[in-house]
Parts: sequence; C-alpha cells; structure tokens
Amino acid sequence: MSKRNALGRGLSALLSDTPSDDRLEVDVAQPANSVNVNGIVNEISLTEIETNPFQPRQHFDEEALNELAESIRVHGIIQPITVRRLAAHQYQLISGERRFQASKRAGLSAVPAYVRSADDQQMLEMALIENIQRENLNPIEISLSYQRLISECNLKQEELGERVGKNRSTVTNYLRLLKLPPDIQIALRDNKLSMGHARAIINVDNTDSQLYIFKKTLSEDLSVRKVEELAREVMTKPRHHETGKTESTPVSKEINHLQSRLSSHFGTKVSVKSDGKKGDIRIPFLSVEDLNRILDILKA
Repeated sequence: MSKRNALGRGLSALLSDTPSDDRLEVDVAQPANSVNVNGIVNEISLTEIETNPFQPRQHFDEEALNELAESIRVHGIIQPITVRRLAAHQYQLISGERRFQASKRAGLSAVPAYVRSADDQQMLEMALIENIQRENLNPIEISLSYQRLISECNLKQEELGERVGKNRSTVTNYLRLLKLPPDIQIALRDNKLSMGHARAIINVDNTDSQLYIFKKTLSEDLSVRKVEELAREVMTKPRHHETGKTESTPVSKEINHLQSRLSSHFGTKVSVKSDGKKGDIRIPFLSVEDLNRILDILKA
C-alpha cells in the first residue's frame, strides 16, 4: 500500500467520524489495560489527553466556546473527538479541539473518543485538513495551513487541491495572500478585510501601492468592485519620477528597504528621500482618525 493511499483512506475515515477497522491501520500491540481501538467509541479521561501540537487554528472565539460548553453541560458530547494513543493512559488529540476545550469548561471528567493510529506526518495532515474542511478559518489561517501541507507534508498544489476539494487556482489564490504586507494579512486574519478585497489588492505588484489601496479601502469602506477599479487605476497610472533636479540621487536599496518597512509598520505609503547625507520622511494620512492612529503608533 502506498503512503499516499494510506493517508487518503485514513483521512477519509477520520473526517467521516464513522468507525471502520479496515480504513485505518490499528495498533494491536498495545497494553492489555488500554482501551479498545477497533472502531469503538471509548470514554477517555480528560487528564489522559494532551492537545494536538499540529493544531493549525490559533484563535478560538471565547463566546462560541462558552456556548458550546453550555450545550455540552445540557446534552453531552454528540460527536466524539478523535485521538491517537501514545502510551497506556496517554492520548493525543487528532481532531475535536473545540469539543475538548469546551468539555473542560463544562466540568466533564471524560469524553467519548475514537482511537486511531497515526504518525506525526499523518497527524499534521489530518489536523490541517480536518480544520480546513470543518472550521470557519480566516483566510490567513487557511493560507498557512495550505503552506504547511505543501512544505511539511510534501504535497504538490494539485495533490493539495484534491485533498481539500479545491481546484488549483483556489489553492494558488490562498497561497498568494502570504505575500501581502503584514498589516494586510492581519486585517484578513481579524476579518476586517475580505478575501475578495485581498485578491484585488494582491494583483498590484508594488507594496506601497498595495498599502495605499488597503488604507483607502478601510477608511472609505470600499466594496470589492471599487477596490478592483482602484487597483486597475493604480496599475495603469505611470509612477512619478523626479526630473530636472541634479542634486537628487538614485534611491539606494537600503532606502527602498527602509521605505517598505516603514510603510508596512504605519499601514500607509511612507516616502523616504535622501541625498546621501540628509533627508526627510513623509507619512501621509487619509483623515483625522488616520492621523490619530499614526500618532498612537509613534507613541507606542
């Protein structure tokens, strides 16, 4: 059996949450006092379960987690979590992080669980794909998950698309988000910017222009269509170059790098000019609120 096929069938069994002996290899050489792993739902103590180190989700909504905990207090856990056995009375989560955390808040001492066999790479792939398919991940979390599947699980974009049920262009669009400036990625992560807005901005190849469009989008609450129009306008508009000033010198790589860093830091297009000895920094703002935001950054 090839490694890829084994992973695929194991993942299928996991995501369906239906017990099946023949879909995942079972570790039969386990201690006599351990739980049965033959597709049976087992009650496992919460103290015997450790969290998944490969968990791709970094942010859990506290209100939603508390609501789930309250539901578990009333109805119990309807869908078992999935774990792998590390040793006798020692397990590690594969999927079900929210249910696991909510069960602790609900005061449960044990939870129902499927026990599966999986190595570290299978754990990573299962956790990443389970989260991508089941959780409301923000675009950046999805992008990072895709990137980890490619780099750590050695998947090609076509293979990744097959695993997550997306075409190659969709996968590519998510991966491109990781090339955006940090401030724009943070806005995507915090749901202040939509995937549609980001896809329009990323078509612009200049970081300063991307940040300019980004700030204008937030300050004027632009629609995706308006951002697309603005991006096209910026791309077709010739860049201004200073002429007729013999005292000006070409911008060095160091100045360009500094300019990009400052633009990313302040979330606006920062201009740095220098004649090699002295110069000036220009930080534009779009409104009084934007100016106050910049001043707060300077005070920090």
